[in-house]
Formats: sequence, C-alpha cells, structure tokens
Amino acid sequence: MSDSASIVVVGGGIVGLSAAMALAERGRGRVVVVEAEGGLARHQTGRNSGVIHSGLYYKPGSAKALLCARGRELLYEFCAREAVAHERCGKLVLAVDEREVPALDELERRGRANGLDGIERLGPEEIRRREPHARGVAALWVPQTGIVDYAGVCRAMARRLEARGGEVRLGRRFLGCRGVAGGLEVSTTAGRVSCGALVNCAGLQSDRVARRCGVDPGVRIIPFRGEYHDLVPSARHLVRNLIYPVPDPRFPFLGVHFTRMVAGGVEAGPNAVLAFRREGYRFLDISVRDLWETVSWPGFWVMARHHWRMALGEMGRSLSKAAFHRALARLVPEIRMDQIRRAGAGVRAQAMDRSGRLLDDFSVVAERGMVHVLNAPSPAATASIAIGGRIADMVESGAGSLTRPGPPS
Repeated sequence: MSDSASIVVVGGGIVGLSAAMALAERGRGRVVVVEAEGGLARHQTGRNSGVIHSGLYYKPGSAKALLCARGRELLYEFCAREAVAHERCGKLVLAVDEREVPALDELERRGRANGLDGIERLGPEEIRRREPHARGVAALWVPQTGIVDYAGVCRAMARRLEARGGEVRLGRRFLGCRGVAGGLEVSTTAGRVSCGALVNCAGLQSDRVARRCGVDPGVRIIPFRGEYHDLVPSARHLVRNLIYPVPDPRFPFLGVHFTRMVAGGVEAGPNAVLAFRREGYRFLDISVRDLWETVSWPGFWVMARHHWRMALGEMGRSLSKAAFHRALARLVPEIRMDQIRRAGAGVRAQAMDRSGRLLDDFSVVAERGMVHVLNAPSPAATASIAIGGRIADMVESGAGSLTRPGPPS
C-alpha cells in the first residue's frame, strides 16, 4: 500500500502532535502522523508527572528557558480554549538544610533572569503557611507552575490536526526513509508514504529513526526509568500542591518530589535509574538489543565512572521502599512508609554524546528535508506548542537548529 502526504511526522506524543498541528494550521498541506502504538501519548507524554513547568531551572538564554517560558503560557491558553483539565497552582522548592541554600540562591537568580515575576523567598514560618507539613530552612514559591492532563492535551491537538485535514495513523511502526524524485518515501509496517518533508519526534526511538533516515545523530538515547509512588487517601492532606527539593545541578533530573494530580490524588517521585529496555517500565523489563546499545556507547562508561555513587543511590530508591520513603520524608517529615504505595513509571529519553555528556538542552536539527528531534526531555511537554512552532519554522525554511535558539516564534 502506498499513498502521499505533504509532511509525515513520526511519533504520536505531545511534541509530534504539536508540530503536526502547527504545520496543518499554517496550511502546509496534508500532514500525517504515524505512531507505532495503538494510542496517543503512550510513553513519555502519558507517563510523566503532569506538571506545567515554570522555567525556573534552565540556563537563561537557552532553548529550554526560552521555549518553556513561551510554551507555558501557550499551553495554559490552549487548555482553557480546548477545555483540557488544568490548574495554575504554584509550587514550593524547598532547601531542607543550610547546605542547599546556595543552590536555592542560584535557582532564584535563574528564575528572575527567566522572567518569573512573583517568585517569593520564604523562611520556615512562611513555608508552613504555604505547605503546613513541609519543613525546611528556606524555599522559593513559584506561582507560574501548574498541573495538567497531558493525554487530554494530545487528544485535543489530534482533533485540531484532523479538523485541518491532517490524519493520525496508529499502529504503524516507522521502518525507514529514503530520498526519491521530488521528495521522500517513508516506509512503515502498513505501507509506504511519499512526502515532501519528514519530522522525527519518535522520543525513545528518535536516534534510531534518524539513522534509518541516513543521518548520524551523534548521540545515543539512554533510557532512564522514573518510578512513582502514590499517597494513600488518608495522607493526601500532607501536600497542598507541589513540593520539590533543590536539585543537584550536575544532573538533568529534579529529584523525588510531591505532585498533586489534576484528576485527584498526590504522586511522589520519580527517581532516575538506568532502564534495561527503552520502553522498560518495570525493573525486570530487559531488551538485549537496547541494553547492548547502551553499554556499547563509549560515553556510557565515561558517565558511569563519574557518577556511580549517584547511580547507586537511585538504584537503592528503586529497590527499597524504605529508601524512597526517606527521600520523601526529607521534605515532609510526617509522612509514614505505610502511606505510600508503588504506582506507575515512565522512561525518559535522555540523549548522551560520545564523551558521556548528558545533553541538557533541547536538540533539534534539520537535514535534507527532514527535522530530527534528538533530545526533548522535560520541560518539552510544557514547551510543546512553542517547540511545535519552531519545528514548523524549520520545515518551512529547510534549515536551522533548536540547539541555537532564535527569538520566540
């Protein structure tokens, strides 16, 4: 079976759908999304904390900082217009002892540099007024943070795409892409599609999709599983909104935290452990191919030598409920181990270069009529509408890179 489209987008997560929606709304012809799974948002988008990030953490002037700030407000507007469940509730970033105060100072500086008006610096008494059961020596209150149903956002984006003549095709795995006269030919498990341009938003498979398009991505996706616990109903009063620790600046992870969910309940986590399979949501999910691609990447062993202590700590929280509980009790000392229960997990598609550096910023490159999203971890969901607009710019211009951000679209 063979047909044609103007643009093919690989991946039915929030970044792929946002890019497809933007291209369709700009009148770029028939836009087709191909998704391997039987539904939308089955991986990173549908398995994260459901947080609308403020932009507090990111280096001023970086693609993450610029696109998160713009994307956050576009997302709030989109959710209000499309009746997607969301709430701008604010969050507390908590320094539990004096050693964490300098890092909190740097977060405050970054937040203000990134335009977060209304950030408040809190002392112990003010912390208790915001979150009565949290304890720390200092904190930041960040009012721009919110919570949202990201799967609902994806469904709304798909509706917008289809209303403008686009199409979402589920259960169609991408196999390859080659240049042909007048454009590209995309092969899937359901046949071939001729098109003028391709956008790779395949997340956990994005480096493989790039290679199957004849592009050397220069990075390898290293999967990190984030495991969550839920608070039992009788403990949910311990958390009003969101409570985060001060993160370790050496790593692109924020540490285990508390998140009130937009559909009800409170989620705790995630940790960050190496996954043995790219879609490995359980500890014993193992793919020999995926594991070999991880350990055979030269940068992996560089990272392992430098950060083995951190890795052991994260693994301990994975294997031991008591260790996970201790991390949570640093923020909310009243919480008991019997008040948390294991919940779901997500896998972060983290790009690593050959030197062992975990890419901190978004990485999106254009080459030969194709745009490849090679690193789009958090806050990509928050920034998705802004990222989608920038991808549409790149498709229209035929060149560019989000690694070197221009002015917001």
